[in-house]
Amino acid sequence: MVCYLMKRSIFSFTLLLLCMPSSQASDFNTKISSALRIDDRSSRDARFQYKLSVTPSFRVAQNWSLHGYAITGDDFSSSHNTINASTSDSFYLRRLFVRYESENTKTEVGVIPTYKGRVSSTGLSKEGWIQGIRHVVASQSGKFEWVLGELSDTRSSQALGIAEQLNFIEVEFSSSVSNDFAYELGFERILNANYARGEMRFSSQTDVSYGLEIIGNIAEQEFKYVASLTSEFKLMSLPAELFIYYSFVDDNFGQRAELTEDFLSTGHGFSAELESSIESIKQLNWFSKIELYEGNSRIQLGLKYSLSL
Repeated sequence: MVCYLMKRSIFSFTLLLLCMPSSQASDFNTKISSALRIDDRSSRDARFQYKLSVTPSFRVAQNWSLHGYAITGDDFSSSHNTINASTSDSFYLRRLFVRYESENTKTEVGVIPTYKGRVSSTGLSKEGWIQGIRHVVASQSGKFEWVLGELSDTRSSQALGIAEQLNFIEVEFSSSVSNDFAYELGFERILNANYARGEMRFSSQTDVSYGLEIIGNIAEQEFKYVASLTSEFKLMSLPAELFIYYSFVDDNFGQRAELTEDFLSTGHGFSAELESSIESIKQLNWFSKIELYEGNSRIQLGLKYSLSL
């Protein structure tokens, strides 16, 4: 039954949600997000791109809910289409899953997200998917998570395909030692390789947090390291957020590197992102980003708008 639901198109899913009786409106929520940006790389001509995502959810029963996620982009870690490009019309339903959630547990079955909460720089792309099942158990000491499923074809058009083999395994434990310090430890079996991952996160009293992350290909003994800083502050009396990170990826780390959330290139990389709101228009933000990696540079400037229904 789950496999059958995976093969339904985005049009059928959207039609089902739009036809919900008005008495069930409080059980139906949708988040719509859009963005327009200019993307200028030193190695190619500047291009204009746009992003559109729809995230519907419907509460079926007290602890049960149905979730979907559709977005532009044609690949696992891609979320934008290029204007006036021959392949600029990509828009696919990448996730469709059932969630059961109680006070201390959460279970997701179907084409599920790559994350259980916050997305780490060494984690899989937040735009990606896994065909399988996730189970999370929370206790006083932290959260224990395991995921079983398949991740083979990274084309967005194939995200809802039927899982044919078990080739993705993830086990993770995360804990907050105090209000200022948290850590994660994890193991992955993905793309026929084994990876171990660790993360530490420190928060200060000045709305600044620091992160240290490492993930390693166990067999090849190749690693990716990330050091990051996140700061929330006021910019011309408006809320703003700055995210800065440095990364190093060994050349033989493997294909897993390209599926990572904050992947720039193998070797050394640096990125800085700044985002703030626009006072006169609610829910409209501007953003800027600069990336420097292995003799190349990339600059992005744009606007994003989000709406919840």
